[in-house]
Amino acid sequence: MEENIEKLNLMTSEEAMRYLMDKYGDRIALSSSLSLEDQVITHMMLSIRKNARIFTLDTGRLFPETYSLIDKTNMKYGIKMEIYFPDHEKVEAMTRKHGVNLFYESMEKRKECCNVRKIEPLNRALSTLDVWVCGLRREQSITRGDMKMVEKDPYSNVIKFNPLIDWSLKDVTDYIKANNIPYNPLHDKGYPSIGCQPCTRPVAEGEDIRSGRWWWEDPDKKECGLHKR
Repeated sequence: MEENIEKLNLMTSEEAMRYLMDKYGDRIALSSSLSLEDQVITHMMLSIRKNARIFTLDTGRLFPETYSLIDKTNMKYGIKMEIYFPDHEKVEAMTRKHGVNLFYESMEKRKECCNVRKIEPLNRALSTLDVWVCGLRREQSITRGDMKMVEKDPYSNVIKFNPLIDWSLKDVTDYIKANNIPYNPLHDKGYPSIGCQPCTRPVAEGEDIRSGRWWWEDPDKKECGLHKR
């Protein structure tokens, strides 16, 4: 698969989204964590094509509010979001060896958990794709400052499309309100970034928006591995 990445990066995000969706059909999909950003992109993609592919990774450790949002999103848009689960044998082997909350013990064990619960299911999903749509924004984290709107994923043979890369948080929340898009109520309770329940906590006003994720680790290393795997 070849694509002119530089040409795509000269387009607006909407132009690039329409181009990629038209060209790649069911080989393009959004990997949604049900974040504010992913809910915006879900709305955008389904406004372009009603059968656009949206998938999520169910780690087995999500908040109840996240599961409820999956149902609300499906009902609003008349879709059935694809759900990828981790390999149960790998989860069982990991927890038998290290316990259910191994991620608190070391970064190595936390990354092992993320690998089993997220990265392996993601790789299965990416095997069906040519274009992986993500809700990354540069201002989210110091680990994302050098990302582009369209780039080649260095770990797989897919194009990675980040349509909101230049958006601010205000841009995102304004779009949510203007289009009456369902979102996770935890965002209104101090959770700007929501992942697995035991690895996510609310943040204080003025704190970095990613500081509630893996708060026991150094901020320049806090990625689950989906984007730096």
